[in-house]
Amino acid sequence: MAAPTTETLQLRHCDFEAKVKVAGSGSPVVYLHTAGGPRWDAFLDALAEHHTVYAPDHPGTGATARDSIYQVDSLWDLSLIYDEILDGLGLASVPVVGSSFGGMMACELAALRPERVSKMVLIDPIGLWREDIPVAPYMMLSQADLVATLFSNLAAKPVQEFLTLPTDPMEMAIAMADSVWALGTTGKFVWPIPDKGLKKRLHRVTAPTLIIWGAEDKLISPVYADDFAAAIADSRIEIVKGAGHVPQWEQLDIVAPLVLDYLKE
Repeated sequence: MAAPTTETLQLRHCDFEAKVKVAGSGSPVVYLHTAGGPRWDAFLDALAEHHTVYAPDHPGTGATARDSIYQVDSLWDLSLIYDEILDGLGLASVPVVGSSFGGMMACELAALRPERVSKMVLIDPIGLWREDIPVAPYMMLSQADLVATLFSNLAAKPVQEFLTLPTDPMEMAIAMADSVWALGTTGKFVWPIPDKGLKKRLHRVTAPTLIIWGAEDKLISPVYADDFAAAIADSRIEIVKGAGHVPQWEQLDIVAPLVLDYLKE
């Protein structure tokens, strides 16, 4: 698969210069990435074999200016940024796939502008909170504990690629700094707990929704899949065995066909 290109969009909201990776051909799909920052991976390659994939970088991450996050004061600002990105891409109504933090933002966008999201795929989304089964405080975990919390299937090739750091010391330092900064820029909208009122807005979502959850997710329990499904009228759940918080990496051969088949329905 050819490497994605990057499209630049100058937005009026927060004076943000958005960067969107684009690859593939066919009907459009938008992908919103995890709290750890943007990463073009085998899952997006699989989607790009059948669709034109648009993957925006969260403000302050990826190809965006690192200090751009300072102009984004609230979750409301961030939701409007994604809305304007879709305007800039000419996507009036489009399927949106979101993973973890990206799943929360997909829900926020679908609640803000129900007509804008034609179909939604949520992969282990954050955004809700239960006192009896709290979301793990991932921003406070050591590297070893974070890896153990995120993944169940460490042998999966995409997981191994993610865990392999550059050998060049300077490149390694940059990669680690980018990872910490990404957690900070996304954490601005979910810390100390990810409940920022999404539960009050989920009833506004009209998009048919597929909720995919890793059966062994230690960051946010699969019990939350039922909470999302109860709030979104047209939704169904797929629990993926042998996967933790990132099932599209840990069980790519299961998750990619699930998503592609759903997008065809």
